[in-house]
Amino acid sequence: MIGSGFPYAEFLPREGSARGVQIDIDASMLSIRYPMEAGLVGDAAETLRALLPRLEQKAAREWRKSIGDNVSAWWKTLEERAQQPAKPVNPQRVTWELSPLLPDRVVITSDSGSCANWYARDLKIRRGMKASLSGGLASMGAAVPYAIAAKYAQPDGPVIALVGDGAMQMNNMAELITVAKYWRDWPDHRWIVCVFNNEDLNQVTWEQRIINGDPKFEASQKIPNVSYSRFAEMIGLRGIYVDDPEMLHSAWQRALASDIPVVLEVKTDPEVPPLPPHITLQQAKNFTIALAKGDPDEAGVIKGAARQVLEKILPGKD
Repeated sequence: MIGSGFPYAEFLPREGSARGVQIDIDASMLSIRYPMEAGLVGDAAETLRALLPRLEQKAAREWRKSIGDNVSAWWKTLEERAQQPAKPVNPQRVTWELSPLLPDRVVITSDSGSCANWYARDLKIRRGMKASLSGGLASMGAAVPYAIAAKYAQPDGPVIALVGDGAMQMNNMAELITVAKYWRDWPDHRWIVCVFNNEDLNQVTWEQRIINGDPKFEASQKIPNVSYSRFAEMIGLRGIYVDDPEMLHSAWQRALASDIPVVLEVKTDPEVPPLPPHITLQQAKNFTIALAKGDPDEAGVIKGAARQVLEKILPGKD
């Protein structure tokens, strides 16, 4: 493990089944998730450079090839999932369409919530780009402040923030006023916040369904529909609204070409599930229990989940 406090220990090997080496600049992070055989304290890049001369190339390449094949197959799965129809826009497609348009040296920030799923899965990061996600679990409201900080750290480069509507209402809308005040001071005006407007605190909604077997609780999960793009226009920024998936590509192009900071608001479907690569029996069981209890969006949930699951079995079918 290199520079990671990977919090999901259930996905790590069973203790004793694999030898572990961990590199981290913070000694307190060593062996907190898995008993490491060797803990190396130091900067990740410098430590790896020091280790390279000590490594011997293995003749057998089968394992590495299998990893490469699996990654290629996963990218294909993600593309097929992103192209599935939704009401009105599949949130996966928002980041899938952005990925090939990402400019050099871009800084991308993401809030926590379901947008972090698509940020992590569908963007292909190239050398020279930087990406930042809130390091604390479920700490909402970070993406726009991060993006403002990134612009001051790199004022001559583009910055893109990905935000859910829950975090946008929490504090990110107010932070847009800061952008409206200072953007003219930046030599490069490419600063974009993309809002996934699904009127739902979506990550928790799906966690309730899959982890706890509980249906969506409308009283806490449904949030007001706010026009974030119109709010941007009202304070002197540029607003772009998308509710048609075929408009996404051109909307991203317009945003990236704008000489004024942009709020790109996309009306996304809350019933597209953030499916993992492999679905456990317990997850499937909890999902079924949640529906049996009477989920308010049952029809859409079933249809959205079926499209995503069946895409792996019947690729290219609607």
